[in-house]
Amino acid sequence: MRRSRLVRLALGAAAALGVTFGLGSPAFAAASDRYVALGDSYASGVGADNYTSEGGACLRSNNAYPALYNAGVKPAAYRSVACSGATTADVINSQLSALSSSTTLVSVTIGGNDIGFTSIMTTCVLSGESDCIAAINTAEAKVRNELPAKLAAVYSGIRSRSPSARVVVVGYPVFYQLGTVCVGLSANSRAKINEGIDLLDDTTRTAAAAAGFRFADVRSIFVGHQLCSYGDKWLHALNFVSLTVSYHPTAAGQSGGYYPTFRTAAG
Repeated sequence: MRRSRLVRLALGAAAALGVTFGLGSPAFAAASDRYVALGDSYASGVGADNYTSEGGACLRSNNAYPALYNAGVKPAAYRSVACSGATTADVINSQLSALSSSTTLVSVTIGGNDIGFTSIMTTCVLSGESDCIAAINTAEAKVRNELPAKLAAVYSGIRSRSPSARVVVVGYPVFYQLGTVCVGLSANSRAKINEGIDLLDDTTRTAAAAAGFRFADVRSIFVGHQLCSYGDKWLHALNFVSLTVSYHPTAAGQSGGYYPTFRTAAG
């Protein structure tokens, strides 16, 4: 009885201090994991530098969240086939083949290119507020009417190839902190871009839940590190010298935002 009471007291004290005894569990489970990363440029690590030679035009970075997970957790096997510019069709046609029945952990970030991410940001930067808002309205219609079925097809393919895997669907950060002094796009354009990203993330979260997958939402952790914020920026602003990296996470955004969010969800 006395020992049982001491155990209860210890557990209560740990809870009060914010200690979670289960913190060791993800590392233990991950030791035998066979992990495959799928997705687009946010998963491959465009903008985070330190690109791998094998990644080629896919621009896979050693600073991307999948690579950071591999380095930090050291699963039994790891492979990233994430690729810059990938759409849901690309995942289905070119990336799902990396999965197998022995895969135990899968991450996927996808959907932005299906709604024309690059074209939207180009329009917003070069064509002014009215064209920007019109482009986002068109993209939002695609998110509502087309994207759920496309995501469902990706998720079904993942589950078919890796029926026992834990699957984590990782979202996108909202680009702008609003209400600050900020040069460049108009306040209305920035707000509309944020609205579109929120709709994309919310739609993806709903689709992930319908598939029985976990959704890793990076929006809150990026607050204070967005463009137009006063903190350290975790996103590249428009870069005319290297347009590819524009609006993508920096290495700090991958390590400080994406990696901890994914690691928690992957546990």
